[in-house]
Amino acid sequence: MTRKERFAKIIDYFKVNMPVAETELDYSTPYELIVATILSAQCTDKRVNMLTPAFFKKYPTPNDLANAEVPDIFQLIRSCSYPNSKANHLSGMAKMLVTDFGGIVPSDINQLQKLPGVGRKTANVVASVAFKKPALAVDTHVFRVAKRLGLSYNAKTPLETEKQLVAHIPEELIPIAHHWLILHGRYVCIARKPKCLECGVSEFCKEYNLKKKKSQ
Repeated sequence: MTRKERFAKIIDYFKVNMPVAETELDYSTPYELIVATILSAQCTDKRVNMLTPAFFKKYPTPNDLANAEVPDIFQLIRSCSYPNSKANHLSGMAKMLVTDFGGIVPSDINQLQKLPGVGRKTANVVASVAFKKPALAVDTHVFRVAKRLGLSYNAKTPLETEKQLVAHIPEELIPIAHHWLILHGRYVCIARKPKCLECGVSEFCKEYNLKKKKSQ
């Protein structure tokens, strides 16, 4: 099976079996999404969703967050991973949003990456989810799933994986494909013991078929 054929079959499967795929982070505005995404680094969406209601009640706008003291931010997010660095990032991000962007979250990936705490993955999430841009964030789930399925080839970095994926996925499907791969990695193609027998795309999976061939 060529990589083009593999992409086509996997995309067709998800289009039929997961026609709706969205972020599991709770948010209502681009500002709330960028905060939640920064908090979600190496932390579960479930944990972030437990923190953000109180956070957004106290800091409902970028201006409110920009005027907050870092120790106060820390107290609200202390139960997530790396709260010290995230508190500093959130403070810096809000200050730059206010001073450089008029309190409006930009939709451009390069502009987003200027904000403290916002790397390419976070920028892609915000651009894709909040603004429906054809951006594909590569986290650990996407990186793993793309490699196992055979959608990426010898990619050693998230950026290499991203480039290979967007080159083969129709532009209009890139935003939802991001969620297809994340959710598949989160619940089926899990890191330690992938649920291959429950997987709807195992027949197209490069790694699964290699293991199956070796065992015969």
